[in-house]
Amino acid sequence: MNAMKWVLWLAVLCFDATQALYGQTSADETLLSASTDETPLSDEERRTQRGLTDIRTEFVPKGQWIFGGTASYSTHTNESYQFLIIDGIGSEGYNFRVSPLIAYALRTNMAVGGRFIYSRTLLKLNSANLKFGDEESGTDIRIQDFYALRSSYQAAAIWRQYIPLGRNKRFALFNEMSFTCGGVQAKFANDAPVKGTYERGFTFALGVSPGIVAFATNNMAIEVNVGVMGITYNRTKQVHNQVTVGHRSTSMMNFKVNILSIGLGMAFYL
Repeated sequence: MNAMKWVLWLAVLCFDATQALYGQTSADETLLSASTDETPLSDEERRTQRGLTDIRTEFVPKGQWIFGGTASYSTHTNESYQFLIIDGIGSEGYNFRVSPLIAYALRTNMAVGGRFIYSRTLLKLNSANLKFGDEESGTDIRIQDFYALRSSYQAAAIWRQYIPLGRNKRFALFNEMSFTCGGVQAKFANDAPVKGTYERGFTFALGVSPGIVAFATNNMAIEVNVGVMGITYNRTKQVHNQVTVGHRSTSMMNFKVNILSIGLGMAFYL
């Protein structure tokens, strides 16, 4: 009789343990199925998981026009100036660059448009001495009456994507991709009698320029961008003294910040 009681008691314990084990497993399976049955995240939700930006903020509404551009001008004059091993520099010149922009927002925070770029550079070098070594055994090279004029004109198709900084509608990051094509002309002359060289060429480029935009008023904004990547191809034809003809082709792939491509400009969003 006592043995029967022990058997019944062990059977009850085994039944309770089995129920507890299967009950826990069922609960785990329920939680797992609930987690796997969740609705998949949308593309927009996946892009905003980092929490750094809120692309749902309407920074540039659909249908808005953007007009703007950048411009720069500088001059220089040197009289008996010394730079490293070059002394007696006497020169003058200027640099001028203008780049108007027009774009249209096809979608919220996305715009397409065009940009025109014109630049002109002039250098007149009256004299300069290049010295190597000491006074007795060194080499002295003298340059005088050098003239260089270079002009370039380019047109670019651009695409912009704006990334608002949170829900603030005053500041935003943007990425500008551009495809550029254009031409260049240059003239070089030196010595007496004058020897001249004339160049003409064309260029193609694909570039990426991220930047930041800040609204000063409801419609006027200040923009700063810098080129960080580009693929460029140049083809140039050169004629020296109207006799000798030469050609040059260059290509470059650049994956670094280009300090010379930093642009500061103004834009109107209408």
